[in-house]
Amino acid sequence: MAWYLLRRVIAAVPVVIGLSIAAFLIIHLVPGDPVQQMLGARATPETVATVTHELGLDRPLPEQYLEFVSGVVVGDLGDSITLNQPVTTLLRQRAIATFWLLLYGVCVALVVGVPLAVWSAVRRDRWADQVIRLFSTTAFGMPTFWLGLVLALVFGLELGWLPVGGYTDAFPDLLVSLTLPAITLGLSLTAIIIRTLRSSLLESLSSDYVEAARARGLTERRVVLRYGLRNSLGAMITIIAVNIGYLIGGAVVIETVFRIPGLGSLLVEASLRRDYTLVTALTLVAGVAVVVISLVTDLVYAYLDPRVRLS
Repeated sequence: MAWYLLRRVIAAVPVVIGLSIAAFLIIHLVPGDPVQQMLGARATPETVATVTHELGLDRPLPEQYLEFVSGVVVGDLGDSITLNQPVTTLLRQRAIATFWLLLYGVCVALVVGVPLAVWSAVRRDRWADQVIRLFSTTAFGMPTFWLGLVLALVFGLELGWLPVGGYTDAFPDLLVSLTLPAITLGLSLTAIIIRTLRSSLLESLSSDYVEAARARGLTERRVVLRYGLRNSLGAMITIIAVNIGYLIGGAVVIETVFRIPGLGSLLVEASLRRDYTLVTALTLVAGVAVVVISLVTDLVYAYLDPRVRLS
């Protein structure tokens, strides 16, 4: 297991480096001058040039990138150009909201998706299976921003059951304020869980060891839960891990729609202001989070199935 972990960590290093280079170059190639936006339209060219030199934005891109990387190594992500605050401080302030949103969204997806996937597999080709598959296809094809607006309109404005925006960090108000965003985020993952877990369950339920369990007189419910679902946990873990990046990307849109002060909305604000340091740091943090979660998932999967690490 230790050798397997070492190989996975070594393989993840080039991914993080490539991600940091891509994020750094892309935001610098976007048109717009962050110093001009920071100082305002009335700033003189001399003032803009002076501030640009003080911030080091007039230096070659490789030099700026090496300075950024050297700061990352010691835990210093630099200062935001437009907000004039340390990036680490901004990340600490905004990361909590995004974390709870992602966790809530995954819980919604599991609570809704797993029972529906099991029911669809047990009722294969019946009307319940057809309805669930239609639901998963529809949910998968819905744009996140459109679904969020519809939920906000129906359950927030028309029925008045839930708030349509804002965020509070105190329980249980936290759950109330994040319910609509979490449902919006979770439904997209729910569709993927239903389709993938259903296929895995159908394969497990048609295997020889499941037929042997039925021959021993076990109830169908016990066969499904103990043998079918248990042997499909690996597929479900893989589903969640593979779609973490998708969820983080969806959080950017959802936080903007529901006015949640998280990392996603901060990324949008920083991109609009051409805040090079902040955009690069946020992209790097999101990429590292995906890599770390994928690494943990690989370890869990290898623990559940020793054939993975042996291969």
